[in-house]
Amino acid sequence: MENYVSVWPVLVLAFIHCFGTKLRFLAGVPRSIWLSGAGGVSVAYVFLHLFPELGEGQKYVEKFNWAEKSLGHHVYLMALVGLSVFYGLERAVVTVKREQMHKTREKEPETPAGIFWLHIGSFAIYNALIGYILFQREEGPTQALLLFSIAMALYFLINDFSLTEYHQQHYTKFGRWVLVLALVAGWATGFIVELPKTVIVLVMAFVGGGVILNVLKEELPEERESRYWAFVLGAFLYAILLLSL
Repeated sequence: MENYVSVWPVLVLAFIHCFGTKLRFLAGVPRSIWLSGAGGVSVAYVFLHLFPELGEGQKYVEKFNWAEKSLGHHVYLMALVGLSVFYGLERAVVTVKREQMHKTREKEPETPAGIFWLHIGSFAIYNALIGYILFQREEGPTQALLLFSIAMALYFLINDFSLTEYHQQHYTKFGRWVLVLALVAGWATGFIVELPKTVIVLVMAFVGGGVILNVLKEELPEERESRYWAFVLGAFLYAILLLSL
């Protein structure tokens, strides 16, 4: 850990949260080809790099006696948990905003404080996990850290525009700073706490499931007029890069 290589990815990801939404050309409808392409890159990374790592990490999970039968060959169960958690959050936010629209007749009603903090708090925990993974990846090849950082940087950009759309000025004034602090706190925790390999594998699985859900929920709604070709191109090009290394 002498070189603290991961400090640079952490700073880049924090910078994206601070200033990413100022890239106004990425906002609006139809969906920016750059955001669709970024989504393709993030999903390609999860399927072609992160999930194969989880397969290799299954041996750590199986060291738990209680997990040998219930979780044998199913480390991906945690990925399903991650996907399900963020799907639930998405449904909660959408449902509440729809109810607010009916009550206030406003096109873009303000998100209730409770839902806002639940949403931001969940993403803060998620960011902390990603920060810890960045620190942990210093132990491996620099290439693995770089590939993970690129995928997460593009994924953070997608999330920033999504959260800004949901929460508007509440996100730009408060939410993004909470996410920055959570990211740095998660990374800094690596200096104090060394989690078992089993826990790290499960954390990565949870993150992978969250990435898939959060990317696809931004691409699928018809009203966004997403650029399918840009998504596929981003996924294809990053897949070529991953498979060539």
